[in-house]
Amino acid sequence: METYLTVVFIAYICVVIAGYWLDYLNLSHLKKEGNKIPPDFEGYIDQELLNKTQRYIIENTKFDFISSLFHNAILLVFLFGGLLNTYNSWMASLKMPFIISGLIFFLILLYADTIIMIPFKWYQTFVIENKYGFTTSTMKLWLTDLWKSLLITTIIISLIISIGFLIVQASPDLWWLWIWCFFLCFSILMMYVFPYVIAPVFNKFTPVEDESLQEGIRGLMKKAGITVKSVFKMDASKRTKHTNAYFTGIGKVKRIVLYDTLLEKMEKDEILSVLAHEAGHWKKKHLLKHLIVSEIIAIIVVFVSFKIMQTEGLIHLFHLKESTFFAKIVLIGFLGSIVSFPFTPLPLYFSRKHEYEADTFSYDITKDRKSMISTLVKLSKDNLSNLYPHPLYAAFHYSHPPVLERIKELKAENNA
Repeated sequence: METYLTVVFIAYICVVIAGYWLDYLNLSHLKKEGNKIPPDFEGYIDQELLNKTQRYIIENTKFDFISSLFHNAILLVFLFGGLLNTYNSWMASLKMPFIISGLIFFLILLYADTIIMIPFKWYQTFVIENKYGFTTSTMKLWLTDLWKSLLITTIIISLIISIGFLIVQASPDLWWLWIWCFFLCFSILMMYVFPYVIAPVFNKFTPVEDESLQEGIRGLMKKAGITVKSVFKMDASKRTKHTNAYFTGIGKVKRIVLYDTLLEKMEKDEILSVLAHEAGHWKKKHLLKHLIVSEIIAIIVVFVSFKIMQTEGLIHLFHLKESTFFAKIVLIGFLGSIVSFPFTPLPLYFSRKHEYEADTFSYDITKDRKSMISTLVKLSKDNLSNLYPHPLYAAFHYSHPPVLERIKELKAENNA
C-alpha cells in the first residue's frame, strides 16, 4: 500500500507542477507578445494601458501561485500528514446518527476552508483589484457578502447532505442511481430558484429603463424567436467596475442580466450585440447540451464511486483507523481531481465552441460586425484581459476563446 500511496502523492504533485508550468508558459508568452497593440484595438488602448494590463495579469498570476501553494500544502498535510485520520477518528468516536454525523463532518470542513481563504479573498479584493481601479466595494459590504454566502452555502449543503445520506441509508445497493436522480432534479430546480431567490440576496435587479434600448431589445428578441421574460440591469457597480452580461434561468423564468457598468460604457448597438450573443446561447440550446453531457458524466462518476466505496481500499491506502462513508467521499474527491486533470481541455473546448456559435448567431441577426468587434474590444479593455494567452494555457483555462481569435472568426464570418 505504501507504494500505491507514494504513486498517488507523486501524481498529485505532477498535476500541481503542470498547473504552475502552464502559468509560466502564459506569462512568458505575455511578456513576449504583450507589447503589441492589435489593429482592432488601436484608438481604444495605448502602450500605457497595455503595460497596465500586463502588470495586472502578472500580479494576479503570482498571487494565485502563492494562494495555490498554501492551499496545496494544507491539503497534503490534511490527507498525507494524518489530520484526516485524526479528524475522521474523532467524528467516528462521537457515535452520532449517520446523517447528523455526515452533516457535521462536511460543514466543519466547509467552515475551516472558508476561514483559511478569507485573508486571500480580502487581499484579492482590497489590494490587487483596488490597485488597478476595479474595487468599489466597502469592507462592510464585503463582510456582508461573506456571511450571506456562507449562510446560503450552509443551507444548500445541509439540504444536499441530508437528502443524499438519507437516500444512501434507504437504498444501500442502489443509492448511486437515486443520488444521480436527486442531483439532476436539484440542478434543474436551482436554475429556477437562482434568478428569483439567491441572486437578489446580493444584488438589486431592475428592468432596463432606456425606452430606445427597450424597443431595440424587443425587436431583437422577436427576430431571434426567443421569449425572454425580462432584461435586467444589475447593480454590479457597488462592488466592481468590471463589465459583464449573462443569461440565467430556464423555461419561463429565463432572463438576461446586464451589469450596470456595461450599460454605462457601451453604445446601444453594442449592448444589442451582447444581448444577441446571449440569446444565441439559448437558441442553440447550449445550456441543455451542457446539462445532458454533465449528467452523463455524473452518472458514470457516481457509479464508479459507488463501486469503489463498497471496498476498503481507500481506507487502507491512506492508513485511516476508522472506515467511514464520509472519509471515502473526501478521498474519492481528491483522487478525482488527479484523474480529471488531463481531461480539463475537453469541456472547455466545447464551451469555446459554443461561444463561437453564439457570436455567429449574433452576427446573423444583427449583421453588425462593427458593433460586435467594438464590444469585444471594450470588454477586454475595461477588464484588462490578456490579449495574448498561450494556446496551451487557454486550452486548460479559457471557457471563452481569446478575444483576438473571436474577432478573427467574426471577420471571417462576414467575408464568407
